[in-house]
Amino acid sequence: MTIESPIAAADIAVRTDNVWKIYPQEPEPVEAVRGVSLEIREGDFMTMAGPSGSGKTTLLNMLGGLTRPTRGRIWIRDKEITTLSNKELARLRLESIGFVFQAFNLLPVLSALENAEFSLLLRGVPAEERHRRVRELFEEIGLEGLEQRRPGRLSGGQQQRVAVARAVIGQPTLVLADEPTANLDSHTSDALLDVMEELNRQHGTTFLFSTHDPRVMERARRRVSLVDGQIASDERA
Repeated sequence: MTIESPIAAADIAVRTDNVWKIYPQEPEPVEAVRGVSLEIREGDFMTMAGPSGSGKTTLLNMLGGLTRPTRGRIWIRDKEITTLSNKELARLRLESIGFVFQAFNLLPVLSALENAEFSLLLRGVPAEERHRRVRELFEEIGLEGLEQRRPGRLSGGQQQRVAVARAVIGQPTLVLADEPTANLDSHTSDALLDVMEELNRQHGTTFLFSTHDPRVMERARRRVSLVDGQIASDERA
């Protein structure tokens, strides 16, 4: 059974309430995330930054349902994900969350189109509809004509665009991007950020970046800073 957030609002995509993540370790436990309460609005284009060990990747993984908090509560829209079973969490990730990783994580034996449509395939969307949606998105983000190329025949920037397409094709509530520009040169990074900004503006896609890249932080309309597992600042541009 899920418990609705007592303060759920139509424009809130994600909410956390006093979330902690504590890892058992000798000689004493490690408090990676310490009592974080956060609201992410629909359509936010925001960064989460902090020094190594600040807890940003751990928090990102908890928001994505990849790691369970030690205590505290997390909602995706009005669904509390901290009460879900592993099977229910997997379904929620498939339907509501998109992931972009710095290593791209594309399947090498699949074409660009097949990689991008993979979540739609898992959701049972018919092939004709999958292909149509991917081709329209590829045209929008500058991948038209590359549908049948496998990742090994794509540049780093093209591979990351395919990864972004895969993340957004299912119209998720939230896209979590973990250092998405880390392996890209400055020109390619700027082009990728242009794509994600346009998706945010045109479709209202909510993006949360975990990043050290000042170019990403400059683009963000909201910047959250973590220090020692806690929010040190939360500013809107």
